[in-house]
Amino acid sequence: MTFAASVVRTAEGDGFTPPGPHDFDLPAIGGGHDTFEMFGQSFVLGVTKPMLQLVLAAILLFAFFYAAARKRAMVPSRLQFVGEGFYGFVRNSLGRDIIGHDFAKFVPYLFTLFFFILLNNFFGSLPFVEFPTFSRSGMVYGLALLSWVIYNAAGISKHGFVGYIKLQTVPGGIKGPILALLIPLEFMSNILVRPVTLALRLFANMFAGHLLLILFALGGEYILTEMSIQYAPVGILAWLMFIAVAFLEMLIQFLQAYVFVLLNAMYISGAVADEH
Repeated sequence: MTFAASVVRTAEGDGFTPPGPHDFDLPAIGGGHDTFEMFGQSFVLGVTKPMLQLVLAAILLFAFFYAAARKRAMVPSRLQFVGEGFYGFVRNSLGRDIIGHDFAKFVPYLFTLFFFILLNNFFGSLPFVEFPTFSRSGMVYGLALLSWVIYNAAGISKHGFVGYIKLQTVPGGIKGPILALLIPLEFMSNILVRPVTLALRLFANMFAGHLLLILFALGGEYILTEMSIQYAPVGILAWLMFIAVAFLEMLIQFLQAYVFVLLNAMYISGAVADEH
């Protein structure tokens, strides 16, 4: 019998439940358990842990940056220096370098968005929290919808509604019957599909990473505590993989926050760009 077959047989015999999407369906705080189904996912009626994490992230970020900016001085304190460094990173690399002219008015949104996503992602690696807020798809679609409204509104404000739709759907330098095919494709790609792909990228990475952590942690524990001693090295290896994936996940948490905001900046840049 192979090891994989042995694990499956033992798991089925002892009732081991592998981790899956059900581990992300957290009950409402205070004992409420009413749920409803939508788009193939179950939703809890009531205040849940991810909801509280969103509020906690907003409070923590406001408190930190308010404290960093409250006593601004020509010679900055260490806290002011850190805050200004964080702000300069978003302003220069995600605002100025991507959007270009007139980037300044979008920096507050990009700055807030980056650190809000980053902290909520890091909640997945924070002891006693250990749940990435944006592993719940509904949370991410809310951010993507807000971004969709902002960059489309920026484009309409500059070009007018008709001019903006033309900018987004009519490729420059293309004429003739081929436009009948390209315009619907460009409309789907640039107007309708962007918020979906924007949300899915962040959600899928947070969901998959946390699922891997659960798998290695619970799988290693099960092998060490429930299976025979000959499988102990595999259980230890699973825990070592858990530690390695945990560090890798922290890198991914940062990169996904960066990519989400980078794409926002690119969409804003495309929306306010000069017409072809």
